[in-house]
Amino acid sequence: MEGYMENAQGHQVPLDQVKEIDRVRHELVLEKVVLFKALRLELRDLKADTMGDIEAFVQLSAEKYGAKVGGDKGNVTLWSYDGKYKLQRQISEHLMFGEQLKAAKALIDECIKEWTKDSRSELKALIDDAFQVDKEGRINTGRILGLRRLKIEDERWKMAMEAISDSLQVVGSKAYVRLYERQTDGSYAAISLDMATV
Repeated sequence: MEGYMENAQGHQVPLDQVKEIDRVRHELVLEKVVLFKALRLELRDLKADTMGDIEAFVQLSAEKYGAKVGGDKGNVTLWSYDGKYKLQRQISEHLMFGEQLKAAKALIDECIKEWTKDSRSELKALIDDAFQVDKEGRINTGRILGLRRLKIEDERWKMAMEAISDSLQVVGSKAYVRLYERQTDGSYAAISLDMATV
């Protein structure tokens, strides 16, 4: 509405009632909002173009050898000829556990109850810790999958590990692209597009 500014509560305040410093601050913030949003769109386009170019190069490279590669899954690192730069595409899958995890927990609890009959309760606490949820109610995938590395021959344990495997589901993936530059010490540092690090 002309002659008014909307405040944080959604009320229309007459311009002559808004302090000059508040108007100037408001203008500064809105000016930066326009620039940030435009830059975000440029970064999104840069990411999409780079991902497409990497996939096209992977396909081109495969065709040279008569190989067919499927989809844009998988991590790829491309190096500049002089080794000064490396371009990486990484695909990170988001894993979740299905209802079979409850069966796995029940089987593991049976094992622990029997194995710790005459032992200290701390042993059970170690397993219970693997099944703890975070503030958002998610289970730590790494801790659960870490249980599968234990070589335990009890049939219930093996069934529990099978239930864990069966319960694992890929529910999404996120693609990342990063560019690195070789430093004087030979290590590589990311060329950051994060404003906090530039």
